[in-house]
Amino acid sequence: MKAAVITPTGLQIQDIPRPEPKPNEILVRVRAAGLNRADLGMVTGQAHGRAGGLGTPAGLEFSGEVVAVGAEARGIKPGDRVMCSGSGGYAEYAVADWGRAAPIPANNMSFEQAATLPVALQTMHNAIVTAGRLKPGETVLIQGASSGVGLLGMQIAKLMGAKTVLGSSTNAARRARLHECGADVAIDTSDANWPDAVMAATDGKGVNLIVDQVSGSVAGGNLKAAALLGRVVNVGRLGGRFAEFDFDLHALKRIDYIGVTFRTRTVEEVREITRLMRADLWQAVEAGRLNLPIDRVFPLDQVVEAQAHMKENGHFGKIVLSVA
Repeated sequence: MKAAVITPTGLQIQDIPRPEPKPNEILVRVRAAGLNRADLGMVTGQAHGRAGGLGTPAGLEFSGEVVAVGAEARGIKPGDRVMCSGSGGYAEYAVADWGRAAPIPANNMSFEQAATLPVALQTMHNAIVTAGRLKPGETVLIQGASSGVGLLGMQIAKLMGAKTVLGSSTNAARRARLHECGADVAIDTSDANWPDAVMAATDGKGVNLIVDQVSGSVAGGNLKAAALLGRVVNVGRLGGRFAEFDFDLHALKRIDYIGVTFRTRTVEEVREITRLMRADLWQAVEAGRLNLPIDRVFPLDQVVEAQAHMKENGHFGKIVLSVA
């Protein structure tokens, strides 16, 4: 099969053997794959948990048709159209644990649209609902809101009853479009006084929940912007892994600071994350109420160009690979 394989010099299209599904896995004929920031690190040889490594295809989410199922797989059969999170999605065939797959709604959703959703749905439902414990009527700030995951996070927050949703972006053009995906207030975190803007938008109370994909550069501001008894969920570190931290302010506001990652979660934990997400969100997915704009679609053969487009950081929404 054709696949975009991680090599010491970057991604290369190669012919490699088709993967065989383990008893807990399904084999999918991939039709589209979504790009994620984590893929960029994997291309340099960094493993993403158990995924990645030299000599393997990149890609953490994909959609397509089920070709074969392992003996332990439940509720999935050959021929089903599915969207999955897993590994090796930049290829003509990929495997995923059966618990990380979901049916593509029969509402004319394309394979390209389906490939934008798995990582964002799982990541943001877990961050907002499970780890963040969002209650109806609370306020939410999504740091790094113009990413695909962030755009869906704002929609999920609204769907789950948030009173006011704030989203941040340092890019003026993307910031101006955040309202398209549920932002009531757009925050420019390149302005050193951005926590004041958050306080003004929340009548001086601060936000109840911050879902932070940026970390380093905004970590101190998060403490200022959080409400008393607020929660900060550390999802990503696009702004750096290290920052000064005001422990006294953290204690004064009694803020819960919660770290999450899929890299150290077991197969069973990710299955449960997927199950909970579907219980809360799948009706909205099927109704088309949760969706992501597609910035651009590249053929698999142009995967290097697709990742270069992501590195330029000028896109709005998801970048997708089409696998013929």
